[in-house]
Amino acid sequence: MDGDRAGEIKACCAAVYGSDLAHLLLGGRLHPGGEELTRRLADLVGIGPGDRVLDVACGLGATARLLSAERGATVRGVDLSARLVEAARAGSVRAGLEDLTAFEVGDAERLPVEAASFDAVVCECALCTFPDQAAAVAEARRALRPGGRIGIADVTLDRDRLPPELDTPIGRVLCVAGARSALGYEDLLREGGFTDVVVEAHAEAALGTVDSIRIGLEAARDALDGLFDVGPALRLVGLARDAVREGAIGYALIAATAEEADLDVAAAVRGVDGAIG
Repeated sequence: MDGDRAGEIKACCAAVYGSDLAHLLLGGRLHPGGEELTRRLADLVGIGPGDRVLDVACGLGATARLLSAERGATVRGVDLSARLVEAARAGSVRAGLEDLTAFEVGDAERLPVEAASFDAVVCECALCTFPDQAAAVAEARRALRPGGRIGIADVTLDRDRLPPELDTPIGRVLCVAGARSALGYEDLLREGGFTDVVVEAHAEAALGTVDSIRIGLEAARDALDGLFDVGPALRLVGLARDAVREGAIGYALIAATAEEADLDVAAAVRGVDGAIG
């Protein structure tokens, strides 16, 4: 994918997930499974008191606040959407967690953090939207100390069974077109310097999110009339729901350990000036 196209996809995803419509349809949680799956992911990664955690594509900061409040971790969130970062900061102030959380605008494929500065990295329902997923995994590996842990929650996909209407740019924004099979994510992590990969299937979470979006669209049909035609969106959501029920689309939690081997020298020294760990 060329740089211009990748930039367009990133900008589109940031705009969509930072929009009022996304908050209306998703209820403030920008990934399937909500807090329940975030807690399970934290268990798989082994996040505990004092851990330094990087939340990639942090959205509204809900995960960062949960990990700080419930696990005693210090969490730094990065998101491409300035609007979401601003909202995440405000949310932490309201929760009294501003001393344990920090948020900034940044690109997952070029993280504004120093090498080996985190004990854990989490990324929920976002890796599949990144144009260069290998680069994002490499950056997560660079950010982790050797032996650190990564936790990914994301859509899984049997591409051969995906409806063609969802294998499109809008399908990528909807966390479908860029998704991989569970084995595909495992291979991506192993090739990116991770080992001890564990995968848990949670297809019910994907179905719950699709149903929430469908209900939200139907409830908001009158309010959205004139802004855009809800019909095509409902059709795509219906196709996605059928694909989930048929097993073509799923959801999984994936955890892995950063290998003890030294980081690539070029990656290790690419830390950004002024970054805080």
